[in-house]
Amino acid sequence: MRYQFLIIILFTISGYDLTAQVDSSLFRRIKKDTTKVLMNMDAIYNRPFLSVSKLPVAVGGYVEANWQHLATNGVSEGHQFQMRRLTLFLGSNIYKRIKFLSEIEFEDGTKEINIEFASVDVELHPLLNFRGGVIMNPIGAFNQNHDGPKWEFVDRPISATEMLPATWSNVGFGLYGKWYKKDWVYGYETYLTNGFDDKIISNAQNKTFLPASKLNPNRFEESSNGQPLLTTKVAVKNRKIGELGISYMGGVYNKFQEDGIILDAKRRVDVWAIDFNTTLRTTKTYIITEWAFVRVDVPETYTQQYGNKQAGGFVDVVQPVVRGNILGFTRSVINAALRFEYVDWNIGKFTETGGNISEDMISIMPGLSWRPFTQTVFRLNYRYKWQTDILGNPPSKTAGFQFGFSSYF
Repeated sequence: MRYQFLIIILFTISGYDLTAQVDSSLFRRIKKDTTKVLMNMDAIYNRPFLSVSKLPVAVGGYVEANWQHLATNGVSEGHQFQMRRLTLFLGSNIYKRIKFLSEIEFEDGTKEINIEFASVDVELHPLLNFRGGVIMNPIGAFNQNHDGPKWEFVDRPISATEMLPATWSNVGFGLYGKWYKKDWVYGYETYLTNGFDDKIISNAQNKTFLPASKLNPNRFEESSNGQPLLTTKVAVKNRKIGELGISYMGGVYNKFQEDGIILDAKRRVDVWAIDFNTTLRTTKTYIITEWAFVRVDVPETYTQQYGNKQAGGFVDVVQPVVRGNILGFTRSVINAALRFEYVDWNIGKFTETGGNISEDMISIMPGLSWRPFTQTVFRLNYRYKWQTDILGNPPSKTAGFQFGFSSYF
């Protein structure tokens, strides 16, 4: 079925290409609305789309690929070339104030094909809008604003991909809205969706690992336990200061009953996140940070390697150093970038000894990026990471270079 689906998508794109050969003037880029203050919650629509004449359907997407040479404690797998992802956007204005948008991602070639977003939005009032379908849970900022061309680093943040489940989406519905007042804008989102399952503590990683629930394809057709996952976020932004967001996601994750028979107590997973981004006006330095705290009700029968508390986040600092005409690209920008990351997979102490549980990670990643224009980026990064095991042994060290590109199309 996945290959039939791929063929349909390719024929659709081919159809647009044939039309372009007949009359390229039929195509036009949809212009962004620059009169309003955009927030992270607007990221799903803040993308370049291509429309055909007066048809209500628009198409877009992005691609990213890279090379890397990394070694852990001196052991390396050598040169690796990777096709990380190809993502397609399909959108439509169904009727006045009713629109549809989908995001379909092909990872590692066609190893994985995922529908990351497929929602119908009904605009009732600026402060009250309905959204239903496959929804991107708004926990933190990265989960919503994850497109490769928007970032100066080849890898996605570790805290967002290995502690939080990056591009975490579920079936459900909810409400969202925004309110403007001069230089200020306030926004909120709140959704009820299907949620996590027992895989967050029963997985191949042998630790508490929220991203393991992404492997359950049944979450798009049924809940694992009949309990909804609540995700809610509030954010405030000022044109001159930046954007601050606070979000929460929580619900029961385990299958506590079956056919009316109680199997276990209801066990919850709760996640809190805070994110902030700003651009310093004098130096044009862009700063974005996100930090999250995870609490999981782990059964007492599990060993202490399954942590009931986790915390982590990242800070990106991006400084433009060269602007102007580079190799004939008149709007080029070269950026110097630095990312700091930290994750503690298991906050707490051993019951038997009182010693600290030391399963944590620190990473520093400097880099350079070149943007021929805003929607395409070439990235060169150097990764240096320390990973400490649960017993606090000397950390394993990973280091190496990565080079890649990402571009909207």
